[in-house]
Amino acid sequence: MSGMEIERKFLVRGDDFKRRAHKSYRIKQGYISSGNGRTVRVRIRDNQGFLTIKGPSLDGGLSRYEFEHEISLEEAEQLFRICEPGVIDKTRYLVSSGNHTFEVDEFYGDNEGLVIAEVELSSPDEPYEKPDFIGDEVTGDHRYYNSHLRRNPYKDWK
Repeated sequence: MSGMEIERKFLVRGDDFKRRAHKSYRIKQGYISSGNGRTVRVRIRDNQGFLTIKGPSLDGGLSRYEFEHEISLEEAEQLFRICEPGVIDKTRYLVSSGNHTFEVDEFYGDNEGLVIAEVELSSPDEPYEKPDFIGDEVTGDHRYYNSHLRRNPYKDWK
């Protein structure tokens, strides 16, 4: 997959999203490179590997170029050896709302207690239905980017 990724990001209230989820899976991800708004990420989702390259956002964090390619689990495990320090560990829950699916990430480890939801859109002004567990919008707030959480984990924010 490649192209422009347009998404909005929100904090999540409560844990009702778990009951409403139609699917969930564990994700471990590391960063081969991150800086200047660009990232090269390796991810293991259940038993699948992925390599993702993201470009900088030019509109306050709402959209950015994304290239993602599935790789073997063995390749992903090998690439973790060259990642920058810090790993993101989370469970992703998929929750339908209207015509969209919200991806809700519950973080573990140094980011325990943080829960963020994202919804992908086809255009910046596309309407969507917010589920009741959606809290404050944090689109464009770099603190909530996974690449930032790797370096500045949620546990250190307090």
